Amino acid sequence: MELAFVEDCIPGTGVYLRHGYIYSSLAGYPCCSLIGQVTSINPRFAKVHILYVGSTPLKDRFRGTIRKEDVRATEKDKVETYKSFRPGDIVLAKVISLGDVQSNYLLTTAENELGVVVAHSEAGAQMVPISWCEMQCPRTHTKEFRKVARVQPEYLQA
Repeated sequence: MELAFVEDCIPGTGVYLRHGYIYSSLAGYPCCSLIGQVTSINPRFAKVHILYVGSTPLKDRFRGTIRKEDVRATEKDKVETYKSFRPGDIVLAKVISLGDVQSNYLLTTAENELGVVVAHSEAGAQMVPISWCEMQCPRTHTKEFRKVARVQPEYLQA
């Protein structure tokens, strides 16, 4: 299956190059990470406004939902949505399926590399990750729970 033109993407595992195109050598679907902003939360899910797919900004509004069971890979029954996200947080997530008319895309943060990448404290400062489940305000030193993403080098800007 032809996936992309070689100038648009970098080939990885499970693909091969032929005549300037990247082809899949495995069955499945292409998977992209996306960046979104949490707009609201409740005990069952977090609503997200999708801002970027990969590094491409979106011109139209797309919405997604991160269900409680899709927040992390382990101990799913112990997840508390309000301890994972807050409105305004910027998250790195993946699309797991096209949802229904109300939720649009179903998203997941159930990988170590996915979760909150930017959060602001009540004091207005950008918080610093201190563990996989906490961030701290540099001004007040207040700690808040989050599902923190372990950001990979390709997402860091110099």
